[in-house]
Amino acid sequence: MQAYKQGVKKFENGEYDLAIKDFQRAASADYEPVQTNYLIAESYRLSNRSREAIPFYQKALQGGLTNAEARFYYAYALKAAGQYNEAREQFAQFAQNTSASKNLQERALREIETLKITDRIGQKKMEVKLENLPFNTPGAEFSSAVLGNELLVSAAKKEKVYKNNGQPMLGLYKVKIGEAPSESGGSPTLFSSNVFAEDANESSPSFTPDGKTMVFARGNSGKRKGTMNVDLYMSRLVNGQWSEPRYLPVNDSLAWDGSPAFSRDGKTLYFASDRAGGAGGADIYRTNMDASGRFSKPVNMGKDINTAGDEMFPYVAADGKLYFASDGHPGLGKLDIFVATRTQGVISIDNLGVPFNTPQDDFGLIFYENSDNGFFTSNREGGKGDDDIYYFAAPTEDQPDTTVIAQNDPTRLNGQLKVVRYFLAGEVLSNTPRANPIDSATVRILADSANAELGRLVTGNRGRFGDYRLEEGKDYILLVERKGYISKRTPFSMDGRSIPPIFLNKVVTDTTYRVTVRLDSLELNKTFVLDNIYYDLNKYNIRPDAAQELDKLVEILRDNPSVKIELSSHTDARATDAYNMTLSQQRAESAVNYIVSRGVDADRLTARGYGERQLIVQSARTEEEHQRNRRTEFTILSY
Repeated sequence: MQAYKQGVKKFENGEYDLAIKDFQRAASADYEPVQTNYLIAESYRLSNRSREAIPFYQKALQGGLTNAEARFYYAYALKAAGQYNEAREQFAQFAQNTSASKNLQERALREIETLKITDRIGQKKMEVKLENLPFNTPGAEFSSAVLGNELLVSAAKKEKVYKNNGQPMLGLYKVKIGEAPSESGGSPTLFSSNVFAEDANESSPSFTPDGKTMVFARGNSGKRKGTMNVDLYMSRLVNGQWSEPRYLPVNDSLAWDGSPAFSRDGKTLYFASDRAGGAGGADIYRTNMDASGRFSKPVNMGKDINTAGDEMFPYVAADGKLYFASDGHPGLGKLDIFVATRTQGVISIDNLGVPFNTPQDDFGLIFYENSDNGFFTSNREGGKGDDDIYYFAAPTEDQPDTTVIAQNDPTRLNGQLKVVRYFLAGEVLSNTPRANPIDSATVRILADSANAELGRLVTGNRGRFGDYRLEEGKDYILLVERKGYISKRTPFSMDGRSIPPIFLNKVVTDTTYRVTVRLDSLELNKTFVLDNIYYDLNKYNIRPDAAQELDKLVEILRDNPSVKIELSSHTDARATDAYNMTLSQQRAESAVNYIVSRGVDADRLTARGYGERQLIVQSARTEEEHQRNRRTEFTILSY
């Protein structure tokens, strides 16, 4: 059917609102009902309208849809609608599906536990007064910032329509803050004609303390397929005018980069990004800015803050606490607002509770004039339409603070502070099909940062070791040694492993994390393949990704100082034998030279290129088969 085909094309282009109209015509004709309903549901989800997706996910699943992830997103939509029991049932069904991705299964299991305690999260109440601001409309107004006596607003007011959700595209607007901030009214006016692109969404402004530098997000111009082309831009106030925005070098061209926020001193920029290498969806990163406006390499904020879900809209308050929105930490719905506090090196994450959080999206909290009052965004029930900006005010002096946080404090039970004691235990096995236990192996616990020995354990007859007391937020290295085996390092991090207090039902809870380490026997002429040692076509220089892998071999050689090896390079068979022999020898020598540069004695290393003479796949046809032949190995020559 033509309408269905047009819908698929628009869906693939990220034009979800237009795709929905085509799919609905196909659905009315009962054309491919299961897939059509699924694509309508996905179109609603991907344009941030998850509640509207619920009946279409339901129809698709009842019709026999086999897409495993659909049930996960159906469950999430039910949670966003406050249908907690139904959501938990769907998450449970999804978690039992063995074909589902491991990452989503882990998230589903976490959501099942969270949905058991939503009543406890909802009991955490702050007696603040909320007011929907007068300038909100049925369209989107969100992600505000304060500049002097003006409130900066991201609003859907441009003439061009965003095909993703059918709304006008977003721009930056300003409105005067009245003596009573909750009464800030009038129609928002354009912030700056220089910071205005008619064919792009612009949102989430953040300013340095002097108000002269602004970073904001711009993208979704339609120049690339989908909705991933969101990047950060900077504009400066020069002679009373905001300069033409410039693209920031901290952006990842393949990722979504948005929701920026400056630290209180203006020297650090926080932002959210779904770039590769993060904890899951969008993570919060930080980068330092010097006086010349140059930025350092962005650093991920770590797994205490970032989860397999989305973390975004960071904001640093005057007291140094980091506020942010997340759908990965235990919350009431989609995005909830959380606060991160660091005490003695340990980061604790707290849900702000009601009335800040609801089953819908709640995000973008900022404070006003260093007070306990401020603004945040929500698309909760009872609003004026899409996202609305709310003003919140703490009780005044003549209004006693009736906050009920104390009696429902998730960190305490019967007045006593909840404590979790973390331990590490595990087993050491041979790296063979039978995986025999290895006794008398020494397990040295090292501090990852300083490589200093913190503790030492020895395995028993069954190859087991333990217990070692762990600290929250710390990184460790397990160096496992046994005569006759190659010593091995295994990293272990407590990042993201801390149990939120709201899950604890006892004053003292003991939790043991278990690891399994497999050791290779130390044998002459035994060969090991080094994974991910790649070279550019027809070149032999060591790329950064190859250097990371070779550093692992450097560690092995340092931990096994008596071992001498041959490092060999192999090519596929797609060039002449003579050419491949020369290239492979150059690559092997290049790898050896790199290892020597890292402090390993050159007498312990022999470089050897084998060209195409030791193919693993003799008649390789696919790129995957050619890649198996293009490999780097090391063989033990003596010990």
